Amino acid sequence: MVEIERSQTDILILGSGGAGLFAALHAHKKAPELDITVGVKGLLGKSGCTRMVQGGYNVVLSPNDSIERHFMDTIEGGKWLNNQDLAWKLVNVAIERIHELENELGCYFDRNPDGTIHQKAFAGQTFDRTVHKGSLTGIEIINRLAEKVWASGIIRLEEHRAIALVPDAENSRIAGVLMIDMRTGNFRFVKAKAVLMATGGGPSMYKYHTPSGDKSCDGMAMALRAGLPLIDMEMVQFHPTGLIAGNDTRITGTIIEEGLRGAGGYLMDAHEKRFMSEYDEREERATRDIVSRAMYDLMQDDSRTGPNGGLYITMRHLDPKMVGKQFKGMVDRCRDVGFDLVSGLVEVVPTAHYMMGGVKFDLDCSTEIPALFVAGEDSGGVHGANRLGGNGVANSTVFGGLAGDEMGPWVRANGRFADPDKTVIDEAVGRALAPFGKPEGDINEIRDALFNLMWDDVGIVRDAASLARGNAGLDELKAQLDATGIADGPRTFNLTWHDWMNLESQILISQAITGAARAREDSRGAHYRSDFPETRDLENSRNTVVRLVDGVIGTNELPVQFTRIKPGETLIKKVAAE
Repeated sequence: MVEIERSQTDILILGSGGAGLFAALHAHKKAPELDITVGVKGLLGKSGCTRMVQGGYNVVLSPNDSIERHFMDTIEGGKWLNNQDLAWKLVNVAIERIHELENELGCYFDRNPDGTIHQKAFAGQTFDRTVHKGSLTGIEIINRLAEKVWASGIIRLEEHRAIALVPDAENSRIAGVLMIDMRTGNFRFVKAKAVLMATGGGPSMYKYHTPSGDKSCDGMAMALRAGLPLIDMEMVQFHPTGLIAGNDTRITGTIIEEGLRGAGGYLMDAHEKRFMSEYDEREERATRDIVSRAMYDLMQDDSRTGPNGGLYITMRHLDPKMVGKQFKGMVDRCRDVGFDLVSGLVEVVPTAHYMMGGVKFDLDCSTEIPALFVAGEDSGGVHGANRLGGNGVANSTVFGGLAGDEMGPWVRANGRFADPDKTVIDEAVGRALAPFGKPEGDINEIRDALFNLMWDDVGIVRDAASLARGNAGLDELKAQLDATGIADGPRTFNLTWHDWMNLESQILISQAITGAARAREDSRGAHYRSDFPETRDLENSRNTVVRLVDGVIGTNELPVQFTRIKPGETLIKKVAAE
């Protein structure tokens, strides 16, 4: 019999990125009498994807810009798959949130000479609206959020891994979350009146990926096991410029921010020839999906690639003082691995960066399960088929704050502690302990096989044959993992055990990505089918939906609701020539 520690809190928030911390602060402000707990796999303020944000935050601040223009950029970038009401909420509330970040939390973003906030160019936008703090925007935001959370009396459960969303005994609402205290290896059930899932996505199942290794899509995996639908899971964004420094360093895949291309950086092949004009009239400022696909196409010709199989970005034709000042973090990062960003060439490769798909949710951040809310990269629908750079951190902070605003009053009106379904807890404990006592195997070998399979067969370019191979290969990897044991012994900070659980989540979400990609037989944004290269019938666009039924991924489709504007229309008013 496994002993399970127990505790309770009014509101439990999973994740400490922009979504989780904003939710905690807003819930505390709305209902200061409630106990609010933030559970995080790492250390609060030191983990999560928001902290890694380099580029910036998209928001309308200039009188020459408009909400409508930001909305249209978002919808057109998303290839008309976006939930338009969610996108409209994003571009409107982002204005409120950026002022909150500055005036209430103390973030200090870069300024123009006149003291106004500086906004730089990002690909896919028709106006320069990206607010930033050099190339360390995420650190600035998370540092200020964490300070505020620490000062607010919010409870912290650090180094606690969530492994199961647990319903009540009647399966009528969420009762709490089963977690593992990584410091002791013990199980803990946290009973809660409401739960926010904001663990982040992080497509770390690809050979080249931006997120850190602890980002393993645990939240999405828990959501699937709990019966929730995930939408548009085939939409995995590859950032065009991931630093590639060789297989002997884990820095490979770390992004060189998009602002470099926005500032005029060139992409080149091994012969120092620019190539983006062959693919898009916007050249290097085309959207991420187009640039990544162009690079991937060129990388099939070994004669045009660098020593590590990548291509190059260069800023050497630009003012070196501007580059050194505006992109100091990038210059330092490149120098650390032997590249000169100011006057040389830096080898880069498209790297898995962001997941547009996720849990289907409503404007109030609620889900199909009462008392369970979602925000940030765990959620799907805001970005459609392709996220604009700079919209990600805006999404997390906007909907994190909205979730907190909703959860505080909701708990006051409807919250109650419920007894959990013991069967779900027992199943989750059994699944987590399954590798102990089995013959030991090589987890690293399975992980490398997953990296290569997803890159080769379910990556930037897909077709029916590659997706079939990927689907069969994932089934084999799942069987291998199920048969692979780890050494029996102390569970305290047992990293091999957590690597095993990471792989379990990654394989399940890889199956969801593959299933959705097989269902979508056209090309749209981040999803490119070489056997269906055209984007078809925008007016009848559909979102893919995946569910886990009896352990098997099932897919269907839902028609996109054009609630504000239809394909071919625009909200941007044309200005008559004087």
